Amino acid sequence: MRAHLVQLDIVWEDREANFGKVDGLLATTDISAGDLVVLPEMFDSGFSLNVERTADREERTLGYLRRLSRRLGVFVQGGRTVLKDGEELATNRSAVLDPAGELLCEYAKVHPFSFGREGERFKGGQSIETWMWGEIRCAPSICYDLRFPELFRLQALRGAECLCLGANWPEARQGHWRALSMARAVENLAYMLCVNRTGSDPHLSYVGGSIAVGPRGEVLGELEDEEAVLSVEVDPGKVRRWREAFRALEDVRLIRPGDGP
Repeated sequence: MRAHLVQLDIVWEDREANFGKVDGLLATTDISAGDLVVLPEMFDSGFSLNVERTADREERTLGYLRRLSRRLGVFVQGGRTVLKDGEELATNRSAVLDPAGELLCEYAKVHPFSFGREGERFKGGQSIETWMWGEIRCAPSICYDLRFPELFRLQALRGAECLCLGANWPEARQGHWRALSMARAVENLAYMLCVNRTGSDPHLSYVGGSIAVGPRGEVLGELEDEEAVLSVEVDPGKVRRWREAFRALEDVRLIRPGDGP
């Protein structure tokens, strides 16, 4: 099983241009049927608060993700903005589709980034989602969520073995990105697949650093600031053997599987 983390310089508020960038990067990637492709947060627009412009009202982004999954025969996780009719606040979502283009789940970002004013235009999600990639249970998350370990602990206690995060994480706090990505893998004895964007938008600069971490905290692969795809092997047995040998999750006391949303 292989995961492909697509790190791109997102074109500001331009869906079609970003679809083309993803297609171009994946065209030169060795992909097999049943693999997993992970795209950044709001890969179709960048981290924009202009939700009236970026909202996926006609499901153009969701439709692209469906076509992509079917064309390549892969699972896909990709971000989009959803604004329902009659509502003022949007949700920042990560959709997961199977190789037939069927929507397996859609996670709404639980923690809007208040420091970046995200809460002024987006409301937080209320639930954790998991889905099956072959024999391994995965859980999606988005950017600022990375700072909230309880979210990932609840995912792990509900059986998640591969934690997949898409982000627009700025250069100013890049050191936190790497440290927290590794910590979430180590403390949950899980794969942590974290894909970031690179380049810049009208407000911030980004230096990528997409990273894949194994359940023992070993770095499986890492990008710098280039547009590229990070491809890594994911072995369900590796998680289970480590959790069987090192039973830290069984010693959790203050958070239990039935807690949380």
